[in-house]
Order: sequence, then structure tokens, then C-alpha cells
Amino acid sequence: MSAMTITSFSADDLERHLPELGALLHACVHDGASVGFVLPCSVEECEAFWGGKVLPTLRHGRLVLLVAREGDAIAGTVQLDYDTMPNQRHRADVRKLLVHPAWRRRGIARALMTELERHALRLQRSLLTLDTRTGDHAEPLYTALGYQAVGVIPGYALDPDQACLEATTFMYKALEAAHAQSAA
Repeated sequence: MSAMTITSFSADDLERHLPELGALLHACVHDGASVGFVLPCSVEECEAFWGGKVLPTLRHGRLVLLVAREGDAIAGTVQLDYDTMPNQRHRADVRKLLVHPAWRRRGIARALMTELERHALRLQRSLLTLDTRTGDHAEPLYTALGYQAVGVIPGYALDPDQACLEATTFMYKALEAAHAQSAA
């Protein structure tokens, strides 16, 4: 087994790897991930998300796209969206933490989030926010990484199977406080 690497993708990298990124999103949605898509969901729809939603923001320099690889395979991704209003230049949003079902339980999500926080600090973003399906397997990971839940909105999003509306938990992490604690 080869070692995992995490790299920051450029817009050109995203375009070159569009089929693999589409396949990653497709696999996650079909495994039950609540990341904005419902079944049936095609690979083409997933590729269109990367090309139509992620690529323009990445190309305009308002997004960091981190990609975890095991060898040549894309095992996971996460996005740091720092396209904020002038009074919010201190914060950014964590988006679409995805780990391919075949690569889960290997520390990839934790490694991606740790690297994302490093990028946020380099961009002078001291407050990160995110949302996750309430009770999802990602929620304990975020808590273990120091994210605080601030509230739950019931009926926030349709589940991937379109069977019911599910609650979403909103979370945040103040990086300066976390950084100061780890230095102590």
C-alpha cells in the first residue's frame, strides 16, 4: 500500500481530474452521504457539480481544494471556501468533506481537515464553520477535532433516498484558540 498524500488542487488540476472527482462524489452519494445530492444521481451530474460549481470559485482564487491520494487514486477531498464579505475576512466555510467508501477508516478525513486548518491559518482565517447531517458519522469526527455544535435545524435537507427531511447540525471552530491550546 502506498502512502497517502494531500495536495492543493489548482483549477487546471481539477479539470484534468474531473472524471475521478465525479466518480468520488458519485460513490459517496450512492453510499448515503448527505452532500446536496439525491438518488438517482449520475456520474455526469457529479462531474457537472465539480465543473460548474467548484471550478469557477477555484479559478477565481476564492477556494482551496485539497485532495487526498493513495498512489494515483483520489481517496478524498475537502474544500475551504473563503469567498466572504468584507466584514467576514476572518472566517471561512468547510465544504464537502468526501472520502471514498473504499478508503474510509484510514484517517483520511482527519488528515484532510488538519491540512485544511493549516491553509485557513495561512489565509488568516481564524474561524471555520460547517454543517453536517445530524447524527452522521462525520459529526463525532468534527467534535473530536474541536468543532463546537451551535444548533440543529430540523427538516433542513432531503435525505439522499428522498424518504424524509433530515436535521442538520451547524458547527464552528476558532482556530486561534485551538492553536494556542496545542502550543501550551
